[in-house]
Amino acid sequence: MVVINVSSKEIRIVRLEPMRVASLRVISITPELEAWAKMRAWAESKGLLGDLVKHPVYGFNEPPPEPGKREYGYEFWIQVGDDIVSDDVVEVKEVEGGEYAVTTCVLKEELESDFFKEHGILESWHRLDEWAKVNGYKYRGHPGLEKAHDPDAGSDLVLDLYYPITK
Repeated sequence: MVVINVSSKEIRIVRLEPMRVASLRVISITPELEAWAKMRAWAESKGLLGDLVKHPVYGFNEPPPEPGKREYGYEFWIQVGDDIVSDDVVEVKEVEGGEYAVTTCVLKEELESDFFKEHGILESWHRLDEWAKVNGYKYRGHPGLEKAHDPDAGSDLVLDLYYPITK
């Protein structure tokens, strides 16, 4: 049994309101990079990246990585208004809101290795899962979201991890 001590300073509960998003997904061996390049080009052409508070960007694995398979999927969402419609690049979706346990982690470019992926971001997701169990929450089944403070940060990418919870 692994005991993880997580302070309340490291994890906070956030309620996301329902939102309208433009969605884009790529399946490959580097889907995060490819999907972000496409989303960035599309969102810049619409003037959406100038205000990440009004147009936050979230991402998640879809479909998630599987043992023995190099390819997996990554989907990006950017919150949009009613003026944006589906096109040949993005699909516009209505996304339900809800409560999330949120923590922040930093991905350092020099640590982007299989070891770090297994012990860095995955360890942060594991801490959120353990925190939820200890505090009487259950995983809500909605995708866990990753929200970059600055999606183009490069070497030190700061992510808020959103773990969907319910009592």
